[in-house]
Amino acid sequence: MSERRTKTHKPAAGARRRRTRAVSLAGGLALFGLALFSQELAHFVGVINVEVPVRVFKGTAFVDHLTIEDFEVTDDGKPQQIEAVYLVKKTDITREEGKKGGPPLGVRPPVARQFVLFFEMSDYLSEIDPTIDYFFDRVFLPGDSLIVMTPMKNYNMKAEALAKKPKDKVKEELRGILRRDILIGGSEYRKILEDMYRELSRKPAGEPDLPLDEKLQVYNMYLQKLEHLRKVDEKALIQFAAVLKSLPGQKNVYMFYQRENVPQFSPKVEMQQLAATNDVALTFGFLQNFQFFNRDPSFDVAAVKRAYADSSIAVHFLYLTKMPAVRTPVTQHLATEEGGSGADELTMTERSEDIFSAFNEIAMATGGISDSSANAAAAFARAVDASENYYLLYFKPRDVKADGRFHEIVVKVKGGGYRVTHRSGYFSNQ
Repeated sequence: MSERRTKTHKPAAGARRRRTRAVSLAGGLALFGLALFSQELAHFVGVINVEVPVRVFKGTAFVDHLTIEDFEVTDDGKPQQIEAVYLVKKTDITREEGKKGGPPLGVRPPVARQFVLFFEMSDYLSEIDPTIDYFFDRVFLPGDSLIVMTPMKNYNMKAEALAKKPKDKVKEELRGILRRDILIGGSEYRKILEDMYRELSRKPAGEPDLPLDEKLQVYNMYLQKLEHLRKVDEKALIQFAAVLKSLPGQKNVYMFYQRENVPQFSPKVEMQQLAATNDVALTFGFLQNFQFFNRDPSFDVAAVKRAYADSSIAVHFLYLTKMPAVRTPVTQHLATEEGGSGADELTMTERSEDIFSAFNEIAMATGGISDSSANAAAAFARAVDASENYYLLYFKPRDVKADGRFHEIVVKVKGGGYRVTHRSGYFSNQ
């Protein structure tokens, strides 16, 4: 989801690394072709039942003993009759129940799985290797499909094609692709950070330092460059949801998002220099950029949440807190090899709050998992464990018009004490 990371045509060499977050999502459209948009698989309100994948937990354990009588469903606050419930473990339907008028029992609901591994990263982490091993050794089954989205390109890895290659060969090739694409796709981002360090850090003894007002101008220039690289393409996000909606079965998007850190002057050095200037305008500029720099989401989070909930896509947001490797050598080089003290003057401050809050909301609205960890493999294993078993609930909406409105679904389990996750609603488009 960034011009740097996401996240459709082949750009020129100079532009290839200037992709915005979520642009690679737009690339997902090309994976399937526009013909898929003609496959009307939307909800035919009053004709076809609304399907709701539901996960129920007691603590961290999935609860698998519930029956149709244990669930309650409301549509915009109105109680609904549940027509059928299926318990699905991985791709096996292990139990089914239904009432008169529900979907005919014995007819298998679509439980084929479409996985999307989405990597929004500027540095390749060693934990990605065991993540790929875990996916192919413990998760991926015959008949599953896989889309891999990197900062550079999208790969549609169809089940039949994967079945023709040895598993170890597939894993080796995918690890190579990810390493190459992440390092190339994040190169401009890393270069901007290096340039910021070099221009804003204190110079070695005998070399003139930039005046404070010039430092502020340079800092603003680099901030704008970073913002350009991380712009979220709302339209691409919603289009990708439409593409996945047209595919049968269960859709799971696992988004690996690497935390972002922006250089800023240390409070101590900043206040010392501001006190020496006695310049009100300059002081305000520093405070605005360095102390009160907050990012708000650059896209309509509510619209994206509704689109993914309507498409019955579970988005699992895995926020990776491990510091990218580029930061340390840059600081050490400036502070020791050149004889400067950049490490004392510049510090790294996390600036991912807008993306974190937005995609955390999206995960919750789709019935997905949100996790924060320094270990990508461990976070992925937890997300998979919490998502591969679920109930499929079907209900036929009462008194609902095909007016295009978004209807909020609430699923409860009788008795309390359970944690229930599911998609937040659907559009009554048909």
